[in-house]
Amino acid sequence: MILLIGGEKGGVGKSNIGGNLAVWATLKGVDTMVIDADPQGSAVKFIARRNEAGLPVVHCVQKTGDVFATAKDLAQRYQLVIIDAGGRDSKELRTAMVAADRMIIPTQASQVDLETLPHLDELIGLAQGINPGLEAFAVLSRAPTNPVINEVADAKTLLVEFESFTMARSIIRDRKIYRDAWLQGKGVVEMGNSKARAEIQLLADEMFPHLLNNGCRTPSALAQ
Repeated sequence: MILLIGGEKGGVGKSNIGGNLAVWATLKGVDTMVIDADPQGSAVKFIARRNEAGLPVVHCVQKTGDVFATAKDLAQRYQLVIIDAGGRDSKELRTAMVAADRMIIPTQASQVDLETLPHLDELIGLAQGINPGLEAFAVLSRAPTNPVINEVADAKTLLVEFESFTMARSIIRDRKIYRDAWLQGKGVVEMGNSKARAEIQLLADEMFPHLLNNGCRTPSALAQ
């Protein structure tokens, strides 16, 4: 399976989601490869910190430009390939959409972020013309933890209007534990915050409904 994490807005937690899902899958015994297609190299740096710390190894390569052939080749050798594309319209993003089975579009519940989605909706529609199997999901990321703030509800109302992607049920909240874990090269599933762990678990359940039924080793407990 090839999962693309991308969009046209930076600073929305894209690498955070990709890195956490890669750690989750690795701990579940899924052969996982991350393709860092963002010239900033955030995923490569995170995984280097992780592997140097002696934690369960996550595999990663860096590739910019046309990533289609690389993604398809790695998908023959790994059960899960996660592509971390940059937060902008780019060759990396467009070629990854043609290769991917699923796409996560992280977006914050703000007008600035939501205004980038109509053009992305068009790009995904074009990619689906070439790659009809591509399923795309908008995931609210860095959402406020304060239930009084109505941004999440307002964003959900706007996100149902798009044709090429749907709104994911899962929400990633703005929690300090994500930043702390990132600096340690860890996924939040390896940390003690039960709320953050549950968010990643729910997102993984939604994005990978059949992955663990495909001959993967499934531990009885997750990072206990």
